[in-house]
Amino acid sequence: MHAINCIGILTSGGDAPGMNAAIRAVTRTALYNGFGVKGIYHGYRGLINNEVETLTTDSVSNIIQRGGTILKTARSKEFETSEGRKTAFDNIQAHGIDALVVIGGDGSLAGARVLAAEYDFPIVGLPGTIDNDLSGTDTTIGYDTALNTITWAVDKIRDTAMSHERLFFIEVMGRNAGFLALNGAVATGAEAAIIPEIATEVDQLAELIQSGFRKSKNSSIVLVAESEVTGGAMGLAERVKREYPEYEVRVTILGHIQRGGSPTAADRILATRMGEAAVNALIEGQRNVMVGIQDDRLVYVPFSKAIRDDKPINRDLLQTIKMLSV
Repeated sequence: MHAINCIGILTSGGDAPGMNAAIRAVTRTALYNGFGVKGIYHGYRGLINNEVETLTTDSVSNIIQRGGTILKTARSKEFETSEGRKTAFDNIQAHGIDALVVIGGDGSLAGARVLAAEYDFPIVGLPGTIDNDLSGTDTTIGYDTALNTITWAVDKIRDTAMSHERLFFIEVMGRNAGFLALNGAVATGAEAAIIPEIATEVDQLAELIQSGFRKSKNSSIVLVAESEVTGGAMGLAERVKREYPEYEVRVTILGHIQRGGSPTAADRILATRMGEAAVNALIEGQRNVMVGIQDDRLVYVPFSKAIRDDKPINRDLLQTIKMLSV
């Protein structure tokens, strides 16, 4: 295995609060250990387009509190081709980068896995996604901040909901994962969470109307995970109008507000610990792994395990929500 003298860092896919804290931790841990550091802008697209520059300790000053990512991010169709990855690897070599730290979600880590395998190149991933849908880690960078943003927004919506007898559907992010909707519902005292994980097992809307939405309450708030499986908040609202016209429905889609904002203390601490661990993993000779956290301990998770689509939700929380919505 070749010696590592320079580490490259990139952020890829959707941005997540705490990515800057991770960039800072990777950069300064690498510099502390005598490595050079190169920042790659716009993710894999920037690697293909040769958007690479040296990072110093000053480059990452005063960023721990900032949302988004100073390295910017983008999605790259070209990187999905072998020709695109060849160009990316040629640029890696041209800049003297000996190992890569990739901060992103499942798509980003899937790309890292392919690149690492094709060129026998050491890459360590950090789980940067608000969706919390990566296996092998209890939580991901950005998830706590997004959950707090959802809580803040839903609290405000409840103020107006209490003034009207309406059924409010609030759509949150998560793609095919219901973690934000489920835990957001618990945190806000919502009457229900409609999530993709159980969409094929039960008609969640019918169950809500029949048992969860009680006429004794003057309003009900339901968190809905954005997903083709759930139909999203708009799809569910259309169903209510067709099948349960006696209910007045309002829809709020929180959208990209969930990605932004200053990261919470929990996300800053998590990102910092993981960033340091990424460099330590490379020093130890680890490769093709994601840094995860399990029971407050940092662990190394093979890419193949991290990107599996089977991270389980806590089904007990569904019963908790139902019980407390009386």
